[in-house]
Amino acid sequence: MEPVLCYESRNGSCLRTIYPLSIRITFYMILGVTVILTVCGNLLVTVSIAYFKQLHTPTNYLIASLAMSDFLLGLLVMFPSMIKCIESCWYFGDIFYRHFAVCQPLLYKRKISVNVVLIMILLSWSISALIGFGMIFLKLNLWGIEEFYYNHIVCEGGCVLFQSRLSSTVSSVLSFYIPGIIMLGVYLKIFLVAQRQLHSIQNTSCLKSARISNKSQTKATKTLAIIMGAFLSFWTPFFVCNIIDPFISYSTPPVLFETLVWVGYLNSTVNPLIYAFFYSWFRKAFQLFTSGNIFKSDISETTLFTE
Repeated sequence: MEPVLCYESRNGSCLRTIYPLSIRITFYMILGVTVILTVCGNLLVTVSIAYFKQLHTPTNYLIASLAMSDFLLGLLVMFPSMIKCIESCWYFGDIFYRHFAVCQPLLYKRKISVNVVLIMILLSWSISALIGFGMIFLKLNLWGIEEFYYNHIVCEGGCVLFQSRLSSTVSSVLSFYIPGIIMLGVYLKIFLVAQRQLHSIQNTSCLKSARISNKSQTKATKTLAIIMGAFLSFWTPFFVCNIIDPFISYSTPPVLFETLVWVGYLNSTVNPLIYAFFYSWFRKAFQLFTSGNIFKSDISETTLFTE
């Protein structure tokens, strides 16, 4: 049986692996549902925060930014990656081949203003774009290994983010390890503040409003912990592999590498589920969208929650 190429009419085409039809259909169904949940869930979060005036708060702006990055990842990264993963060839051209990584910690809402939040969002998107697009367009990921890459790796129909030792280390540190450490530090600070406030309230004649405020802060702290924990849990395996692979002569099996990438993508799928579980406003907004009441002219003034 002769090998099948991604592009039969082109020289230097990648070899194509043709999986049995039953396997391809199964994977299309599983990954397709994952992509749809990611895109629709995060789009709903973003639109809800933008549409309902009660949700226009600094904390929710950060959630909207994170949801938008997850939405774009689902639409522009996960969908073509699904095709490439199942068909084992890249059919979308070189320009469309991108890797996105946007990670932003949610900060304590009472410590920051709207302007500070907007600046943070702008910086996080700009830095992420600079690291991701700049590395690919300037081919910094191939610095020092150009000859090996062009002689042994590159082929028509392939889509492999190949990195040198320096590139994999720097990109992983900047896009994951440093943000991860910052997230842990921010959460630790929030947790300590929440504990101090709880201890202070317990040692005083508590007012009802103080109890309610503390309960709300505790819930926000737990939600943040789950969001942060999910991000670190889903992406740590990939970034550990990504930083080690060049040092072990790129011996990581492609299937394992692809699997770890999709495990990371799943973080964008579960984030809306976390919002749905912890935020009543998200559940109510979802009901308004699905019932069609969203098209009423005065619906943006609807009270989604009470303080």
